Amino acid sequence: MDKSLIGLDRVDMSYPTASGPVEALAGISLSVGNGEFVSLVGPSGCGKSTLLRIVAGLRPATLGTVMVAGRAVREPIPDVGMVFQAPNLLRWRTIVQNVLLPAELAGKDVRTVRRRAHELLAMAGLEGFADRLPRELSGGMQQRAALCRALLLDPPLLLMDEPFGALDAMTRDDMGLELLRIWGERDIAREARKTILFVTHSIAEAVFLSDRVVVMTPRPGRIAADVTIDLPRPRTVELRASEAFGRLSLLISRTLTGRSHAVL
Repeated sequence: MDKSLIGLDRVDMSYPTASGPVEALAGISLSVGNGEFVSLVGPSGCGKSTLLRIVAGLRPATLGTVMVAGRAVREPIPDVGMVFQAPNLLRWRTIVQNVLLPAELAGKDVRTVRRRAHELLAMAGLEGFADRLPRELSGGMQQRAALCRALLLDPPLLLMDEPFGALDAMTRDDMGLELLRIWGERDIAREARKTILFVTHSIAEAVFLSDRVVVMTPRPGRIAADVTIDLPRPRTVELRASEAFGRLSLLISRTLTGRSHAVL
């Protein structure tokens, strides 16, 4: 029985331009299982973000098949949470009002999900900030609120496009640990976890968070390697100093650069 949530089969993506078509993705075939955490790494412009949008149904592929939960993707899919590099919180709405926005857009009675919104904020360490405006929160706190918003309707799939890229290194590390905690790394069986497709430019971040790291080539983006991250969970800060962590990071770095002595 196929337990994959995402299935891509020979997906191509081209953009029309005044000087002719630009090939962004070529021959992408990828399967992501239920409850898996898979990261995409690759050089800028290789189509990582485009691939997320194709999976979400926000952009049609030029060629190939895209399946999510056993259904062909031909339009925006409903059961997905998206988190971007910028929190994109509405500055005139309080934090809890921002978290409740997906329910409003989906035509749901906000009263039925308000409790869940507050539970998510408490889980993310924002319980005392529900009635604050975004400008009153730090960048890391705003990104936590954006994650709560994505989780509000309990989607089985999370698509995350460099969600911590604009944060300082210490906050970025904290957010990675927070994401793993919310994902249920410690106390939820893999099959019951959300499936996460995560875009990052950081090799260390990808290795630390993921079950697999998919390495992409320069444009047109192709899959150069699909690396299994055979590190124990739950992940800890100490794990970063391990030989296994360094070995996997070096393997991915060498694949990205094509150098036998890559610099991490």
